Amino acid sequence: MDYQQLLRDAMDTARSLPARGRPADYIPALAAADPEAFGMALATVDGEVYGAGDWEHPFSIQSISKLFTLALALAEGGDGIWQRVGREPSGNPFNSLVQLESEQGIPRNPFINAGALVATDRLLELTGDAAGAVRDFLRAESGNDSIGTDDGVASSEARHGHRNAALAHFIASYGNLRNPVDSVLAHYYAHCAISASCRDLALAGRFLARHGLRADGSRLLTRSEAKRVNAVLLTCGTYDAAGDFAFRVGLPGKSGVGGGVLAVLPGRGAVCVWSPGLDRAGNSVLGVAALDALTTATGWSVF
Repeated sequence: MDYQQLLRDAMDTARSLPARGRPADYIPALAAADPEAFGMALATVDGEVYGAGDWEHPFSIQSISKLFTLALALAEGGDGIWQRVGREPSGNPFNSLVQLESEQGIPRNPFINAGALVATDRLLELTGDAAGAVRDFLRAESGNDSIGTDDGVASSEARHGHRNAALAHFIASYGNLRNPVDSVLAHYYAHCAISASCRDLALAGRFLARHGLRADGSRLLTRSEAKRVNAVLLTCGTYDAAGDFAFRVGLPGKSGVGGGVLAVLPGRGAVCVWSPGLDRAGNSVLGVAALDALTTATGWSVF
């Protein structure tokens, strides 16, 4: 099978559609992204990598980092994280506060901002350096030691992160943060502001396609844990558009407002696509369309 041609065809199909979206503008550092950028990479479970377009251009991974934060918190601390964060779709925007009071400071899932703050707090508690743990994992799995936080993006997020600060303080008021709010926020912004390419993220996401095994063959998660992370990705990984993503793409996936989408092909590999234009839910318009075209052409959906 010509994987590279499959990626090119999927991108061409996406480009033929009229919708483009627009880059995130509520974080000024992201608003400057090139709206014409478009890349896609596929990494197989055996370590082969194929790409098309801007697949080696680094971009701000944003909420894609939440996947790795959760996985590392599970690996370091076990299932206790699920006592502090739920596993259900929120049905609300990713930065919504509305459910926290009625649900007593327990975020609905780990992939909305509130849930990711709790996972960051847990990883910080376990390692002393949550952002560093995510960065080091991405470096090891991708083989790219240049991966790191874009300090300009992190600073921009911190300056304009009033809603995230409100979420963190609200969660802390219910005793669901163990570290100081300022420390949790700093690590949260730092891992969201990591820059990586489609190639890097596709390679780093393979552990979920390999049922919890890392690139070196060591086990990060048990098969059961990997299954559960994939399940929550499918139902919650693309904000309040997760149902539409499952309907169109049919894969576990995590999006970020930097324009990236990382999707898992269980037993086969991982695919990452990047295009900064977002829809109203915060998902890449061309990215989702390209993944839709890829799974339609190949039958690689989990359904």
